[in-house]
Amino acid sequence: MFAEPDNNDENDVILNEELAARPLEVDSEDTRKVILYIRRRIPGRRLDKNLHGRFPHLSRTLIQRLIKQGAITVNGQPTKASYEPDGQDRIDMLIPPPEPTDIIPEPIPLDIVYEDDYLLAINKQKGIIVHPSKSSQGGTIANGLAYYANTLSKGDDPFRPGIVHRLDKNTTGIMLVAKTDEAHWRLSLQFERRTVRKIYLGVVEGDPQLDSDVINAPLAAHQTIRERYIVPGVHARLRNKLIKEAVTEYEVVERFRGYALVHLQPKTGRTHQLRVHMSYIGYPMAGDTFYGGHHVSELSLTGRGSDEPLTTQQALHAFRIRFAHPITESKMELEAPPPVDLARLIQILRECRKL
Repeated sequence: MFAEPDNNDENDVILNEELAARPLEVDSEDTRKVILYIRRRIPGRRLDKNLHGRFPHLSRTLIQRLIKQGAITVNGQPTKASYEPDGQDRIDMLIPPPEPTDIIPEPIPLDIVYEDDYLLAINKQKGIIVHPSKSSQGGTIANGLAYYANTLSKGDDPFRPGIVHRLDKNTTGIMLVAKTDEAHWRLSLQFERRTVRKIYLGVVEGDPQLDSDVINAPLAAHQTIRERYIVPGVHARLRNKLIKEAVTEYEVVERFRGYALVHLQPKTGRTHQLRVHMSYIGYPMAGDTFYGGHHVSELSLTGRGSDEPLTTQQALHAFRIRFAHPITESKMELEAPPPVDLARLIQILRECRKL
């Protein structure tokens, strides 16, 4: 089993969490129903490990997904993967048939930044998701990779061939892809140990007081607004076990009237981390209406021209990554140029709003 990256960038999703959230089909005709009785308790033996030992053909990730979905119960009640079965416990399992694993190759254009026999790096465009949630889904980066590359690593998730980390649908920038299994687990280990350095280029609203700083503020999912994340208050932090540590380092590169060009380096990898953190300190990403930013247009910046938004997404781009080559161990630094709309925004700021 490959090590799972823990230092994914601000739009990456931890692989195990994302996989566990994907529902499984447990009500089909091919679903197996299994009943187990525990003879005696083994201290420290978690439920997921216990079941993986009994059913080695089922991965622990799959077992954890079934537990989270309620397809595995203890004494008729929902349970957790960390539960330690006791003597006389009854475990009911619904085991679905194997999921189809073939990714359909599609001729989707890929912007290749670097490639050798072990890995490649792409400059991901906006508006495309990285991988499908089921084999019948198409139009993803994974489909394009299956068409482009002769070989890709397998990893733990059949729907993510070669993909070590990911970017959100509307986030652009550099992404690493493993061609071999060895390259995959070695890159994953670097993410897990937080030795990979990713730097984002962003335009924020306002004039940051400090030239550089570190934002150390935990994140949690919003209780009512789907897909939104917040920095919870002190009392909420004591109650909410799902709050996660989040650390971001930023540096102001250029200042303009009402805006600033910044470099952002996530030290942890939480969903929407950079966007939430910059909004939290009062300087949201330009164009990020989801977290307090505003649409920016040529008219709003210069007083003339079109009022159409210069960018339809947050002004944020993963432009540089530093890591060790997974096979040769040589130090590597790769860059991906920003998309046209972000480059145009920066150009207008430099021409018309330079301090």
